[in-house]
Amino acid sequence: MPVPAVRHSRLSSLRCLLAFVLLGFTLGVPAAPARPNFVFLLIDDMGYGDMSCYGDKDVQTVHLDQLASEGLRFTQFSVASPICSPSRTGFTTGQFPVRWGITSYLSSRQDNNDRGIVQWLNPAAPTLAHLLQQAGYATGHFGKWHMGGQRDVGDAPLITSYGFDKSLTQFEGLGDRILPLCDACDGKPPHKYALGSDTLGHGNITWTNRAKVTGVFVQHAIEFMKQAEKSGKPFYVNVWPDDVHSPFFPPCDLRGDGSKRQRFLGVVRAMDEQFEQLFDFLRSDPALRTNTILIVASDNGPEPGAGIAGPFRGHKGNLYEGGFREPFIIWAPGFMNPAAVGATNDRSVMSGVDVLPSVARLAGVKLPDGVEFDGEDFSRAWLGREIQLRSRPLFWVRPPDRPGPANDRWPDLAMREGNWKLLLMADGTEPQLYDLAHDVAEAHNLAATHPDVVERMQRELLAWHHSPDGRPTK
Repeated sequence: MPVPAVRHSRLSSLRCLLAFVLLGFTLGVPAAPARPNFVFLLIDDMGYGDMSCYGDKDVQTVHLDQLASEGLRFTQFSVASPICSPSRTGFTTGQFPVRWGITSYLSSRQDNNDRGIVQWLNPAAPTLAHLLQQAGYATGHFGKWHMGGQRDVGDAPLITSYGFDKSLTQFEGLGDRILPLCDACDGKPPHKYALGSDTLGHGNITWTNRAKVTGVFVQHAIEFMKQAEKSGKPFYVNVWPDDVHSPFFPPCDLRGDGSKRQRFLGVVRAMDEQFEQLFDFLRSDPALRTNTILIVASDNGPEPGAGIAGPFRGHKGNLYEGGFREPFIIWAPGFMNPAAVGATNDRSVMSGVDVLPSVARLAGVKLPDGVEFDGEDFSRAWLGREIQLRSRPLFWVRPPDRPGPANDRWPDLAMREGNWKLLLMADGTEPQLYDLAHDVAEAHNLAATHPDVVERMQRELLAWHHSPDGRPTK
């Protein structure tokens, strides 16, 4: 039974009360105010192991760790691509990014053409923001976009074209934006870092110390949420900082010995500290605390020499687990099964493409007719109500500009079905088969001992790869 769209929880009416009861009935959770708010916190280039609550004791993520202790952690979450633009496309559309011609990061016009990718996400794509905006949500995007409007591509659609009422971004999107001043801590003036964004127009530019940009996005997001509350609207807000992506310019006192790794750790710590204001804002207001679902993830694996991928092989840009297995945390005090608080879900295999259908389900928003989504609804798993299992396989394609070393090329394609993971070259050769239930490090290639599994998965993976519209064959 779909959850009906109703007015904001602060309006006391019989209709609101009915929706309130139906939401609890539908999801199997204690009654909570209808039409939950959503905050989606997407960190940039943070590897699976780059939060201390996910295993790296070198990092200090005090506030993220506390949030995880109050929510539910997932260990089998993967994004739609091991690099930023297609990963963000998967989150945004609920579809594999190859459907929209985005298989690597969006760059200059010529670079995009050379790699056979589009200049920006087609505004005709289904987006979560559009679905929620049409259902009466206030929608805001604060932070990195990177789905059009970067380098010399100044004619891309504005972020508001994709269903957002308001946006504030950085140098990889158009509209009002924050551009960084990078302080070398050497007594000299900081240098500007814009990659051409400062020449594109289409919005106001504010230059800000690189170490404080995340905090600026947080402050603007909080102001947007306050305005949504005043207007009586539920909200959906992206907070997508470009930390912990390079260049690494943390506060001067957090640079350690100045090495790449120590500077990265300083950025992680500074970012975590800037999240405190956001988390406290949501916790301190009883209405927000009980009626907000906060999602935390990262867009792809770590940059070599900076972050770490925990127990997984690989890193940003390749199709081993380290390239796209990411932290995933749900914080939802008013909706979550109390027994799941502080727990870990190790069994639900989820993807970035699942965010759209899961949020839509929780918001009571019907998915549009005639649109085929690659994601699945994992809303009950998010709230700790059920260990949901995936019903369809997942597929990935390697970014075309990340081939790997000349003498050890990285696989072009990957597929996961249950615990089996198959990697192939684009011509179907060099199969690698791993049982992720027993080999998370992808150290033991079982292709020779399970030829039947390889043949079946190879057939399906190649059929997906060669499909003209990027849709799975079944």
